[in-house]
Amino acid sequence: MPDPNEMEIPEHAHERLKHMKGTGGKRVLFTSDLSVNEFLLIKEAGFEPAGLVVGSSIYHIGFQFPRLMQNMEMDVLTQALYHARELAMTRMQAEAQELDADGIVGVRLHVKHMSWNQDLAEFVAIGTAVYNKNGDKSFRGPGGKPFTSDLSGQDFWTLLRSGYRPVGMVMGNCVYHIAYQGIGQWFQNIGKNVEMTNFTQGLYDARELAMERMQVEAEQCHAEGIVGVNISEGNYGWSSHVLEFFSVGTAIVPMREDHHIPTPQLVMSVND
Repeated sequence: MPDPNEMEIPEHAHERLKHMKGTGGKRVLFTSDLSVNEFLLIKEAGFEPAGLVVGSSIYHIGFQFPRLMQNMEMDVLTQALYHARELAMTRMQAEAQELDADGIVGVRLHVKHMSWNQDLAEFVAIGTAVYNKNGDKSFRGPGGKPFTSDLSGQDFWTLLRSGYRPVGMVMGNCVYHIAYQGIGQWFQNIGKNVEMTNFTQGLYDARELAMERMQVEAEQCHAEGIVGVNISEGNYGWSSHVLEFFSVGTAIVPMREDHHIPTPQLVMSVND
């Protein structure tokens, strides 16, 4: 049985990517989900769109019994959701490599459960692969692979103009069970304003674990920092006391010593 991490790009994807890449260094066309403004700013930054790239993984999510009266991480679920996203991201990156792209901008991660089986979920990563007009490969990420970034075209342009570049999307997650409230505690709290400390501590711990894991990934990329961090919360149909916290952002490194920030300019809209 083939290793799922080494699953090949589908035949029709090969054909689509090959056609866009063209021959003799002359690309035929590109596809993208960039807005017009993003497209023009990416070109102004010295890059060209190579094509829309996609990675997918349909994953069976296992089950884990929690201790009802205890706050605890559901490590089986944490690992499943992280691995599924990583597979989707890796396959998207493989498509970008086939286009000989230097990076991917505007990456979005989606999760949806399959209607025919609630234990199955599809994880999809999608973005626009870009390449440097001058053939400069120094923009690539670790290992010479295309960088990944969830920055918009505008943010990508601003980042480069200011002397930084993205090295990769970094993420961390934590699926956590929040302990149930005991009967005695429930009676004590009737009619009172009181902090639910077990809930506070559980959610606090889960967020911190997700953010810590994201930071570890950034350190492995030798990044200076992470921009555009987003922390989301999901349940995915589990028990109401089981939540996932997912933290994601773009790790960046400096390209030069000085970081000149372009002076903001006043722009007046002529639209009605």
